[in-house]
Amino acid sequence: MNNRILMIGLLLTITLLSCKNQNAQTQNPNSTTSSQINTTISVDEFEKKLNSNTNIQLVDVRTPQEFAQGHIKGALNYNIRSEDFESQISKLDKTKPVLVYCLSGGRSSSAATIMGNKGFSEIYNMYGGIMKWSAANKPLENENTSPQSKGLSLDDFNKMLKTEKYVLVDYNAKWCAPCKKMAPMLEALTDKKKDKLILLKIDADENKDLLKAKNIESIPILELYKDGKLIWKHEGEIDEAVLLNETKL
Repeated sequence: MNNRILMIGLLLTITLLSCKNQNAQTQNPNSTTSSQINTTISVDEFEKKLNSNTNIQLVDVRTPQEFAQGHIKGALNYNIRSEDFESQISKLDKTKPVLVYCLSGGRSSSAATIMGNKGFSEIYNMYGGIMKWSAANKPLENENTSPQSKGLSLDDFNKMLKTEKYVLVDYNAKWCAPCKKMAPMLEALTDKKKDKLILLKIDADENKDLLKAKNIESIPILELYKDGKLIWKHEGEIDEAVLLNETKL
């Protein structure tokens, strides 16, 4: 009799636990926690999202000068370098998707992080920024009424490579943190090896046609030429020891 009572009690306990688990599963069938989206996507994905969702908020985080030279239609210009950037993005709807871009993707990545910390639920950063967008021949609007300097032509650039010395080309921009960090090292290195090395600095903002002609879609980039021929190329930040080891300068 005691064994029978014990068995009935055990069955009741198992049944109650089973019901409890079923109820928990019914209340939360997917059992996933909501997480904020902060994703870097390609220019094609970026364009597709832009064209397929009328609730999209498009934000260009470059300077007003850059914005005026060419931007994606419908973009809001909230300069990430301005003191009131966080105040500006507070005007956006945090519950709606945000597409954010800059020139090459660095500043927009930082902006996406700030937005995520501010509680935005869905953020998409365009990989490669306007540089990759333009390289893919996607449309831009231009607000400038005055003609803009196009910088060096490809022919002018090639003429500057016609020297007996090595030519180290530094593709950079004033706002690019790695570029600014590398600049003193490159200048000091060129000074030390001035008998055989020339440094050619190319500002990405002032030489857009040249960068497009050479398929330069990000910065910083270094190129080393000898007798007009490209013999070495590096994308991203680099220190002097690695540079010297790879180039054998």
